[in-house]
Amino acid sequence: MPSKERSGKYAIIILAAGRSARLGSPKQLLSYQGKNLLQHTIDAAHESQAGPIIIVLGSDMDKIAAGLDSIHLTIVKNPNWESGMASSVACGINTMNNLYPGTESVILMVCDQPYVNAKLLKDLINKQEESGSSIVASSYENIQGTPALFHKKHFDELTALNGDTGARSLIKRYAESIEAIPFDQGSIDIDTIEDYRNLVK
Repeated sequence: MPSKERSGKYAIIILAAGRSARLGSPKQLLSYQGKNLLQHTIDAAHESQAGPIIIVLGSDMDKIAAGLDSIHLTIVKNPNWESGMASSVACGINTMNNLYPGTESVILMVCDQPYVNAKLLKDLINKQEESGSSIVASSYENIQGTPALFHKKHFDELTALNGDTGARSLIKRYAESIEAIPFDQGSIDIDTIEDYRNLVK
């Protein structure tokens, strides 16, 4: 449950709809330290106590959703997942606006950053509350990306994105004014079997 002072202010959307074409099997279900990658992301979101969690699925939805505890999650299917990441962002934001219309800021996460943790998510929130910035991103290898927090002033822009760039295009648009939290291991994501082998080593 979210902490009382933050209850209703924040929500988390986990984008997990892709096909994992380069991997050849759903990356969401790859095992790492006793649980799958998606569950690692969910656990970090729960531990942050930031607010309600929405998971956007698409490819292999039935297989992936079967192992999730739907009592503590909102699981939604993006019917347009094949069009790219932007459609999943829009699907998640629209779902959030319908279910939690009072949400003031959202954290967008992906499911293949194995080193994401609750402290990072809390740091994003704390940085926004300290700075008043409307976007707080994670910083790694000269990139500013996910997990990233967006104030509600950007919700319409997030739902208007298209293609496969997702929210990173919005981060670039406002690069001069956003805040960032260091996340050195954020560059480690799982796209290929080689990435996965390196992870489990």
